[in-house]
Formats: sequence, structure tokens, C-alpha cells
Amino acid sequence: MDGLSKTLETELERYQIGPRIRALRLKKQLALTQLAAHTGLSTAMLSKIERGRLFPTLPTLVRIALVFGVGLDHFFSRDRQRPLVSVVRASERLRLPVPPAKGPPAYLFESLDYPAPDRRMESYYAEFPMDSRPSDPHQHGSAELVFIIEGELELTVGAETVLLGKGDAAYFDSSVSHGYCRRGSGRCSAIVVTVP
Repeated sequence: MDGLSKTLETELERYQIGPRIRALRLKKQLALTQLAAHTGLSTAMLSKIERGRLFPTLPTLVRIALVFGVGLDHFFSRDRQRPLVSVVRASERLRLPVPPAKGPPAYLFESLDYPAPDRRMESYYAEFPMDSRPSDPHQHGSAELVFIIEGELELTVGAETVLLGKGDAAYFDSSVSHGYCRRGSGRCSAIVVTVP
């Protein structure tokens, strides 16, 4: 076996495709013969795949995935069985201005969950500088939550405007046009969570 083949085999083994197929089959309480009948593949081939002695081709894997109603990503995401923990250290975060053009920004934000794959939400630390201007109205996703850490923030959603202070939170439909504006004389910061 040449070096490239060995490297490919090592990488494929890391995904544990065979054991994942076996786990799906046992969960559905299917015998190998039943899975063979559903996929049109031989029992011997499926047995070798499950034991990691044979790596399935992409068309073969698609046939198996269709039987179990899963996408191909089910077989290629690492550590699916382990709970996901993603840590973002304060020193690793990147602070970005909005808008990115020159001049005073409406706010600065730092992603709090950027390394997590398959995020069901996105969370940010937002800071509204003393010289910040009101943000441009924008809309996105389906929902948003804003929690004020310090200071005062004016939130406008559609035609409604509310003033939020330290410890206040607001949940709203972010598919409606909305914007923020720092108020008061002190610093203002918030945690913002959005749902795609």
C-alpha cells in the first residue's frame, strides 16, 4: 500500500462510517439481510462495511443514507455521539465594527460561538461606543434576544421603540426591520443572540 492510500485509509477510519451504519441499523432493528434488501447491496458487503474492512463508495453510502433518512453529513461529522462543547477565549475573539466603513461605528461586535459547527443560534458581545451613531435598520433570521450588560440602549422594531437598561432583555421577531441606538452618558454593552 502506498503512502497516499494509507493516509486516505487513516482519514476514513477517523469518521467511523461502519460503526455509524451499524448503530443506525440496530436503532431501526433491521437485520443485515433486511438492510441488504432495502439497499440492493449484498449482505457480505454491508457486513464488511460495518466492520470497517471496506469503505463504501459515495453512491453506496447514499443508498444506505436514504434507507435511514439521514444526510451524508451524518457520516462525516466527527464526534457526533459526544456532546458538543465549544469554548471561545476572550483573547481569541475578533472585534468588528458595524458598519465596516470608516467613521464612528454604530456598534462593535465579537462572535461568542464562531467555532461551533451546525449552530442553531449565533451569539455576540456588542459594545456601543460613546460616539456611536444609530445603526441602520436591518432584518435577518427569525428571532433575536438582546440582554443589556451595562448602560442604556434604544431598540426600534418596526414602528415600536423601547428603552432598555442594565439587566433588561428584549426578544423580538428579527425578520422585521430593527435597529439600535446607545442612550445615556455611560458605556453600553449587550449580549445579542440571533436565530437563523
